[in-house]
Amino acid sequence: MSRRTTRFPVEGANSLWHVYKTVPFLKVVKNFAVIQIARYTPFLGMKNWLYRTFLRMKVGNQTSFALMVMLDVMFPEKISVGRNTVIGYNTTILAHEYLVKEYRLGEVEIGSEVMIGANTTILPGISIGDGAIVSAGTLVHKDVPPGVFVGGNPMRVIYTAEEMAERMKL
Repeated sequence: MSRRTTRFPVEGANSLWHVYKTVPFLKVVKNFAVIQIARYTPFLGMKNWLYRTFLRMKVGNQTSFALMVMLDVMFPEKISVGRNTVIGYNTTILAHEYLVKEYRLGEVEIGSEVMIGANTTILPGISIGDGAIVSAGTLVHKDVPPGVFVGGNPMRVIYTAEEMAERMKL
């Protein structure tokens, strides 16, 4: 399935030059400060509280954001993560793209019991299903079905949900 983003065309300079017409400057400053504090704090509960309280993200119980996770500074409220999920070190989760002739916004939905490896990038408009595993260093450019193991750049299915279930029996 293709990414679900809403496209907004711009005229003249590239869309990043129009950034503060699309998102208030003070919102970006606040979001940046909260994200930077959370990136360095070792307290997982505190990170989740910061994200829920100041960024209006939906974050499930016992979800763990590792050190240095970088959330979308402009639109973090478009990111939701289920319960008991692990987001690996230095992962980037984007809900926007500023391009030359347009910008795009899209919800990012990460399910419950998901494992996302370190240094992964998740693009806007993506859904990652419950129980999925995303290998370290993956560019998530399309939806990930529940229970599937994916990895690489470009991302590809390594094991289907059925193959993963079979492997877990061993």
